[in-house]
Amino acid sequence: MSQKQEMLKEREGFASRIGFIFAAAGSAIGLGNIWRFPWLVGAYGGAAFLAMYLIIVALVGITMFMGEVALGRYAQRSNVGAFKKVNKSFSWLGSIGLIAGFMILSFYSVVGGWVIYYCFRAVIGFNMTDPTLTEQLFVGFISNPLSPLFFHALFMALTIWICYNGVKDGIEKYSNIMMPALFVIILILAVRSLMLPNAIEGIKFYLVPDISKFSAEAALAALGQVFFSLSLGMGSILTYGSYLSKKENIPNVSLIVPLMDTTIAFIAGIVIFPAVFSYGFEPSSGAGLTFVTLPAVFSEMPLGQLFGAAFFFLLFLAALTSAISLLEPLIAYMIEEHGWSREKAALIIGGIIFIVGCFASLSMGPLSGFKIGGLVFFDQLDWVSNNLLLPIGGMLTALFISWIWGTKNVLNEVTNEGILDFGLGKFWANVMLKFIAPALVFIVFLTGLNIF
Repeated sequence: MSQKQEMLKEREGFASRIGFIFAAAGSAIGLGNIWRFPWLVGAYGGAAFLAMYLIIVALVGITMFMGEVALGRYAQRSNVGAFKKVNKSFSWLGSIGLIAGFMILSFYSVVGGWVIYYCFRAVIGFNMTDPTLTEQLFVGFISNPLSPLFFHALFMALTIWICYNGVKDGIEKYSNIMMPALFVIILILAVRSLMLPNAIEGIKFYLVPDISKFSAEAALAALGQVFFSLSLGMGSILTYGSYLSKKENIPNVSLIVPLMDTTIAFIAGIVIFPAVFSYGFEPSSGAGLTFVTLPAVFSEMPLGQLFGAAFFFLLFLAALTSAISLLEPLIAYMIEEHGWSREKAALIIGGIIFIVGCFASLSMGPLSGFKIGGLVFFDQLDWVSNNLLLPIGGMLTALFISWIWGTKNVLNEVTNEGILDFGLGKFWANVMLKFIAPALVFIVFLTGLNIF
């Protein structure tokens, strides 16, 4: 038996169903919910963006999440290997997700470093309710050439270490602790934010849609956010599905995880927007919205220093679980397709991502004058991965699962070879996965790029 065959035979897996749910939720719940989602809501008109996001989650997100889990579990392989097992001619399709995940982690780890810095800063106490001061703190830090690189290195080192330790002792073990804690602290912060003066204006902005704010560009941003937040199209969920027991209920876990993810994103908006309007911030201020707004909230809160430290620590944990899910498909690919050891793959691939991330970090400061298509390198990585690679890769994956693998095969996997009763199974496979989800992605993608 070859080394490659031996590795596949001894393939790792999750020890429990709850382990998969928390790991997949950890992949989905992270900076995308608490940092990126409020920023996009603010940039694209508040409730109008929220409405588009929720529609896309329901019609595309849950549908494609289930499809990726099914393909991964059937193949018992990671991204490229799963496509290869079904049809060797389409193994290239898995590479799109790997490239997207690589690009996302390269800038995501930089933001993870920002979160670690804010953990330490929160322990000291922010002591600033003036929006100008909190903005100066944020801009001053990210534009510094050295400090962000140190925290970026620390974040990547921790990500590599957990993946180095494997599925059960690394990914599953830490996700089971991190996710429940995050739910508790974000609920407390939402209640506190609703008690702020003028909070109702923030709620109106967030929950009452303005029809004039609906646009194709906003819809494309919402689509990209669904893929980013649910870790679709990048191999993470497909790879995690490959570690799932053949006895588990795929429709059940495929509904629970997106609901958990969407709930956290929704609550994050309730934390952010009442505070934005209470303290006079600009909701469309961009990527720094969370880092500029929340320090002001903590400065006003009773025990704000404690809550601030707890929040940014848990945001760090959420970021870490998502970063793990971005690195894991790349590691699994090198193990399965090239015979590398887990340790070698984690160290080398993680090291390369760290180096690319250094340029993303420096683009916020010393290299800010170097732009591609009007965007600095950090923003370019974000735009290409989320607005191009994820929608294209996700759409092609849905078509591959339903047309190449076939709806009969995917339904057989989803129902555990007919054992489970999945009443909507035929509608999901033959209508949602085969036609509606890919068509919606295609239409939103083209209109968002102003092709129509």
